[in-house]
Amino acid sequence: MPKPTSVSFSLAIFLSSFAVLHAQQPWQHLQNPTAAQVASQWKLPPPEYGPEPYFGLNGPVSMAEIERDLDTLHGLGFQAVTVQAGFNMPFAYLSPQYFAFFRQLVDQAKARNMRVWIVDDAGYPSGFAGGKFSKDKPNLRMQGLEVAEKIPVAGGQTLHRELSSDAVSAAAVNQEGSAVPIPLHGQTLDWTAPKGSWTVLVVDHEFRTSPTRSDTNPRRVKDTEQSVEDYMNPAATAQYLQWTHDQYKQAVGDEFGKIIMGFRGDEPDYSIAGLPWTNDFFVRFRELKGYDVQPYTALFAETPSRRNPGIPIQLTPEQLRIKGDYYDVFSKMFAAGFFEPQGKWCAAHHVEYQVHLNHEEMEMELTHSEGSFFRDMRWVEVPGIDAIWHQIWSDTVSDYPRLASSVAHVYGKPRAFTESFAAYHPEPDVKMARYILNEQFVRGVNLVEMMYFPATSMGPRALRGYMGEPGFPSLVAYVRRMSYLMAMGRPNASVALYIPSSSMWLGDSEADTQFVSTERLLSDYQIDFDIVSDDALAHDLVALKGSFETLSGNRYHAVILPDPLLISAPACARLKAFAQGGGKVLFIGGAPQWIAGRTIRYARAATPADFAWATVVDAELPPTPTPGQFPPSAPPAPQDVPAAILAALHSTVPAPSVHLESPDPALKVMTRRLKDADVYLFFNEGAEPCDREATLASRGNIVQAWDPKTADIEPLAFKRKGKEVAVHLQLNPYETRVIVVR
Repeated sequence: MPKPTSVSFSLAIFLSSFAVLHAQQPWQHLQNPTAAQVASQWKLPPPEYGPEPYFGLNGPVSMAEIERDLDTLHGLGFQAVTVQAGFNMPFAYLSPQYFAFFRQLVDQAKARNMRVWIVDDAGYPSGFAGGKFSKDKPNLRMQGLEVAEKIPVAGGQTLHRELSSDAVSAAAVNQEGSAVPIPLHGQTLDWTAPKGSWTVLVVDHEFRTSPTRSDTNPRRVKDTEQSVEDYMNPAATAQYLQWTHDQYKQAVGDEFGKIIMGFRGDEPDYSIAGLPWTNDFFVRFRELKGYDVQPYTALFAETPSRRNPGIPIQLTPEQLRIKGDYYDVFSKMFAAGFFEPQGKWCAAHHVEYQVHLNHEEMEMELTHSEGSFFRDMRWVEVPGIDAIWHQIWSDTVSDYPRLASSVAHVYGKPRAFTESFAAYHPEPDVKMARYILNEQFVRGVNLVEMMYFPATSMGPRALRGYMGEPGFPSLVAYVRRMSYLMAMGRPNASVALYIPSSSMWLGDSEADTQFVSTERLLSDYQIDFDIVSDDALAHDLVALKGSFETLSGNRYHAVILPDPLLISAPACARLKAFAQGGGKVLFIGGAPQWIAGRTIRYARAATPADFAWATVVDAELPPTPTPGQFPPSAPPAPQDVPAAILAALHSTVPAPSVHLESPDPALKVMTRRLKDADVYLFFNEGAEPCDREATLASRGNIVQAWDPKTADIEPLAFKRKGKEVAVHLQLNPYETRVIVVR
């Protein structure tokens, strides 16, 4: 039987509850029920566990149409709905008339015992308040640093130039791509070029915005007419909350935490040329790093593109590390300026904040437009990802949903969500929709938002796509049960996989390649794992002897680091103590080259002695294809894993939670622990049947199969293998199996 809840787990629950200001509802915090308690609600779980359709209020919407649409959705099995203000509504977005209408909508949902998530803007990305920043508060718009002028200078020539008040930095680049910063004297540039041919780059700070798709834009296009806020400026976010959340509170605040579950954000990021910037950036940088970055920004403010290839710059190792410091500070300011205030606002008002970022499946891009997935999501009650095009399909390998579930696990949050299906080409049918969702369930996602249900304001219409198929209501019931079950108890992963975000700030694409390939390696060998950041290793996880404990209460006994170029000194020190206490540390692809203290710029070169306490394998994993890199008819083959890596993996994780009698890389697993039971979710993501004996690291004496399609719970034959349980797994292609060991 599983061990009773530990004191440390109880403390983690307390700290997690305190961190969200004592959220009042069961679905807002980790729960530790018995299997019998979960079974009692298994057939018809509470409405808070979704799924919910994304419901757009488009056209001259009336309350009669809202009632009709809610009846339709309720008839399909939905018990919750995500609502976004749409285009051509008969009232202005954020006007008193809009909020009066929204009040009526909430009352209608309440009459049907449905729950409501509020989309926090009239489109995406979050943070433009329906155009109010551009119209009413232009000084709080997003800003960036961009190369504004390129001046050719011959060797020996002196350039004297009075610059605009917006100029902040300058650098010179020669024909070989070598670059040097040029100090400015106020707004005056005086510089004599050395031998050779040079181009001087002058960088300005300018108002630049990520493109917005706003339903208040009369042209109904995604453009830059309506700017998002300055995400790094807490004053801008305070204004955003005043325009949006505060007014919703006045209109429907009595239903916060009851009918209103929370606010749903979408894709906040810096999709701009140049560097993210805010007025206080250089001051904050000096506070955090102790030196002035302003003279160096011209070295990396140029953003090459197909139309504008720019001037190729060969940064020196030190200049590259300065760039890493820039993105380190940017990621901290983005998290503190935008995500933290919203998470705290929602917690203070007993609702949840759920949001996903942009291109989570492409971490090299994410680290430059959002900084750090973990830092941003640390403050979000329901961290998320999206699967809206072809990131997940039967011909792809997609482990990135674990990003959202791992943040939830590390920081004591009960749920992680997905926005699914919005722009799939081809559109999925019910069978493929189930596959796409199972790929995410088995990677820890447990709250589903289904795209897209437009209001019938333009006239009644038949349900479109997979929502109109006869099997869709049964899919909704399946998702509701699976979401509920996989949100109960706590996660049970004992392996942590390090995400090398700081290496990616330095442009280290190999670290990203090895990270993605290691995700697949662990998944292919049925090793349940969480992803952890440098911050988590350095200070957020609870350090015990030979283990790290999350705020959810699961403990890591092994940490795997895929080819990081850089690691922080605090993370390195805690890993060393972890290893000396009996924990296992494995570096795949080599040990880090740099160990950073306060700055990345002045990081010290690492030596083999720095990692003598860890297992270091210099071999590398073959790249894992990303979506679009292989024909739809030819799913990627399993990895050809170097023998040295496989041996090191088995030594690092000698007793995984699931062990197969023979390998099957198509079989994936996610585990959770209830008060008196272990839960195993298996998914055969391959096109061939799975027929294997599986040994489960559980000591229970009652083994059951829980069927989320029918809600049936049946005894399952098993045999004893020492203290563990062995079962015979027979799964058809693309089939799931839930096994509960009590």
